[in-house]
Amino acid sequence: MDISNRTIFIIGATSGIGLGLARRFATAGSTVIVGGRRTDPIDGLEVVEIDVTDADSVARARDAVLDRHPGLDTVVTMAGVMLVEDLRDPAHFATAETTIDINLLGTIRVIDAFTPHLLARGAGTFITVSSGIAFLPFPLMPTYGASKAAVHAYSESLRAQLLGTGVGVAELVPPAVATTAETKQMNPAAVDLGAFLDEAISLLTQSPTPDEILVEAVHEHRWAEREGTYGELVTRRSQALAMLPGRSVQA
Repeated sequence: MDISNRTIFIIGATSGIGLGLARRFATAGSTVIVGGRRTDPIDGLEVVEIDVTDADSVARARDAVLDRHPGLDTVVTMAGVMLVEDLRDPAHFATAETTIDINLLGTIRVIDAFTPHLLARGAGTFITVSSGIAFLPFPLMPTYGASKAAVHAYSESLRAQLLGTGVGVAELVPPAVATTAETKQMNPAAVDLGAFLDEAISLLTQSPTPDEILVEAVHEHRWAEREGTYGELVTRRSQALAMLPGRSVQA
């Protein structure tokens, strides 16, 4: 995928990995529009307000972007939340609803909004964002993992349905990424943001574009079942459940 002359709308890119990608795309020569609920100016990037849980907001953002950038050819769906849940407490259901609405339904709303435009062009790319946790659950965030597994499955089906239209689908599968000093302190194993972006962009710009953008650090997650390490790794990751109130984790 050549990123030197694209027009790219990245939803959920006002911070973290999304903002990092936006800056890399812009530096490479692409026109980049950032979408988010915050509309504060960001490093000279054009910012458009969008709330992926609101279909009307998505439609307004689409219309605003296409009005100013009718040549839009790439849509990146980054919006997401990672929320802890205690499945022994029925009150977790509200958290589960929020997670599904943003991570999965938000992705679908955005794709639905821009599919007619990209199909009419006969060329373009959707970049969806799942997670290593889609393939190797982190039990402390159960619905997050479920939502990202669904994004993976949806991306696979979208790619199959768009085959032959000129519209491609690439799935970015991040591992834990240290987007701030605080996140690195919380998870020393998290990949530094700059290193992640270097490797992800290197993979994304291959020709042909890989269906899945898998940096080295996420291979452990993606291929755990194939390598026979799945059960051991889930057990290890379950130790984090000790963070929940009144919970101890058995060895």
